[in-house]
Amino acid sequence: MELRVINPWQWQDALGFVQAIAVKDERRSLMCSGQTAMSAEGQPMYPGDMAAQVNMALDNLEIVLEEADFKLSDVVRLNYYVTDVDAFIANHSRMIARLDKAGCRPTATLLGVSRLAFPELMVEIEATAVA
Repeated sequence: MELRVINPWQWQDALGFVQAIAVKDERRSLMCSGQTAMSAEGQPMYPGDMAAQVNMALDNLEIVLEEADFKLSDVVRLNYYVTDVDAFIANHSRMIARLDKAGCRPTATLLGVSRLAFPELMVEIEATAVA
């Protein structure tokens, strides 16, 4: 499989995403439902703590990826749904460091929403992976 990053500009580099990824000779793809800070028992965790919720949502995403024989570095698209854009941006650098460490440089969209499925949840991360 060949991935080609399409970046006509450079400003997005500091924000940890790319404008587009062209995929050639893909063998497998995985579309993940939005992952949140939900426990294995289905309970929302860390109400009011954006940093902890982002971290747990990424943990849960990695569990789903691993179960399907993918890695975080296979992710080419992340959609972030957040109830507090400012709080998400304030915690953005830690999340980007984690993605960078894993070799994940995805396309991305950030959307502010009024609420998620459970009122305690502040972030939901949706992913597409290819391998």
